[in-house]
Amino acid sequence: MTSLSNRLPRALTAALTAALVIAPLGAAPARAEQSDKIVFDVVLKGIRAGELAINGKITDGAYGANGVLQTAGFVGLLRKIKFSASVSGLHDGQKFTPLKYSEVDDAPGRKSKHQIIYNNGTPVSVSQQPPRKPKPRDVDPAKQGGTVDPLTALYAVLRDVPRDEACKLDVKMYDGARRSQVRLFDPKPDGKDLVCSGEYRRLEGFSEKDMKEKSRFAFTLYYEPSAKGGLQVDKIETDTIYGKGRLTRQ
Repeated sequence: MTSLSNRLPRALTAALTAALVIAPLGAAPARAEQSDKIVFDVVLKGIRAGELAINGKITDGAYGANGVLQTAGFVGLLRKIKFSASVSGLHDGQKFTPLKYSEVDDAPGRKSKHQIIYNNGTPVSVSQQPPRKPKPRDVDPAKQGGTVDPLTALYAVLRDVPRDEACKLDVKMYDGARRSQVRLFDPKPDGKDLVCSGEYRRLEGFSEKDMKEKSRFAFTLYYEPSAKGGLQVDKIETDTIYGKGRLTRQ
C-alpha cells in the first residue's frame, strides 16, 4: 500500500511532500476540545494545481478527521484526480494515536481503497482493494508502533495550535509500505507571526531510485495568529525537484 501523496502525479506530489508528513503532535490540555475546517491551495511553480480540505475534531479523549485532496485549476482541467480519506483515533492530551485509517483513490482508469487498522498504536492490518502485490522493500507493519497515518499527520500540522506548541516536532509516519521522519525546529518570531524550519527524510521502504533522486526535503512553515487566539498555518513552502512548491491557506 502506498500513501495518498505518493499516488499523485509527480509534480503535484512534489508540492505536497512537506505538508503530508509534517505532524507536530505536541502536548495540548488534557481532554481539550477543538474543531477545525481547513482549506489550502496547492501551488507548484506559481500555478494552482490542487486543493486540500480537512474537517477535524478533537473531543473527550478522541479525534476524527475527513480530508479531500483533488486537482484544481489548469491541472484539474487536464486530469481530474481525487483522494478522500478518513481517520478516527485517540488523543490523550499528549499525542494522536490512530485506530482506523481509510482512503479512496479516484482517478481516470483506476479506483482503489486502502485501509490501516491499529491496535495500541501499532498497525495490525494493511489492506488494499484491488489487492496490491507486496514488494520486498515494504517495511514491516508490526515494527511501526507509534507512527501516524497520512491524514492524521495532515490534520495535526494544519490545525490551530497554541504558540508554545508550535515548531516542536520529531515524528515518524507510516503510509502502509514506507516509513519516513519529520523534524520541525528553529522557531523564529516575525512580528505576531512565527516561522519554523523543517526537514522531511525518507527512511525505509522507498525505491533505490527515490532515495538517489532525493532522500531529504527542507521546508519552511509559516504560522499567523488565528481568530481563536492561537496560531494557524498560513503557508508551507518547499524546494522540490520540480521547482518551488507551496500550500497556501484560502
